[in-house]
Amino acid sequence: MQAVYFLNAFCYSGLMKAISFDNKTILVTGAAGFIGSYLCKRLLETTSATVIGVDCITDYYDISLKEERLSMLSSFAPRFAFVKADIADRAAMETLFAEKKPGVVVNLAAQAGVRYSIDNPDAYIHSNMLGFYTILELCRHYPVEHLVYASSSSVYGTNKKVPYSTEDKVDNPVSLYAATKKSNELFAHAYAKLYKIPCTGLRFFTVYGPMGRPDMAYFKFTNKLVKGEAIQIYNMGDMKRDFTYIDDIVTGIVNVMKRAPEETEDGAPYKVYNIGNNKPESLMYFVETLEACLLKEGIITSPAKKELLPMQPGDVYQTYADVTDLQNDFGFKPATPLSEGLAKFAAWYKGYYKK
Repeated sequence: MQAVYFLNAFCYSGLMKAISFDNKTILVTGAAGFIGSYLCKRLLETTSATVIGVDCITDYYDISLKEERLSMLSSFAPRFAFVKADIADRAAMETLFAEKKPGVVVNLAAQAGVRYSIDNPDAYIHSNMLGFYTILELCRHYPVEHLVYASSSSVYGTNKKVPYSTEDKVDNPVSLYAATKKSNELFAHAYAKLYKIPCTGLRFFTVYGPMGRPDMAYFKFTNKLVKGEAIQIYNMGDMKRDFTYIDDIVTGIVNVMKRAPEETEDGAPYKVYNIGNNKPESLMYFVETLEACLLKEGIITSPAKKELLPMQPGDVYQTYADVTDLQNDFGFKPATPLSEGLAKFAAWYKGYYKK
């Protein structure tokens, strides 16, 4: 089933400036990443823009998957160019901005993962804070029409109210990763107000699909099931996540990119949105659905072995996005059911790993 989006009958909650991608250069950081690579592909397929992808190709997970994503984009040359660079490298990034003069920047580069931040905090400060600061500085000195950047649902921390709303207080992060993402929002607001850089932050909820990150639950579960190992299910399976299929997410990002916020009452052209499915699924239903898809593809031949464990440090019970603003302003309405999305993942996994 194709995702359906309503693109005309918007009820805007604020003033926005329309942006054309014609003859523009768009800079996407984290281009070898899951969301970044899909975004580059969509922009190249549906617009006339030139896309510059930046990534430093860390070994946080198997780089061969990142190389596979980049190979998917190589056929779009010369409209697509890849630059291997660290966004925290001011000299390298300044050269790029000066030469390419991007009109729109999408910053998706970041050190991801909640549990990894407990053991490797330096990586988060370097990429998520110093790196994002560098992007903001360059957008200041080489003005852009719109900066869209990745935040995270993790900023909601221990928030008990659901669904999570961008109006909720987010002052109690439960991981360093979450703290860096909240810091990104504060940095962006300051730069938007001081230097009039139109900035839109997107608080991503759980994104899944083919070529996803191997550290994500559905991918880790699959790898373990293939090996005949038990999968660990935290909080005894009593958890809920707002799973959103990658194609739906990318459509939402592209729609946001096309409309930059105008100045609000405080003088900052700035906005933050939740981007998720607005339909949390239980972890046990998720596991059962994934199991059925893997069995159907012949990737596994017997039901999953499950190990029920208590809640882990840094985890939250439920993520559930209130996406009313995104629906009203951009017509965002994901329509890929979990069963369909996981079936596509299973088919890709079988082909990629030749199982």
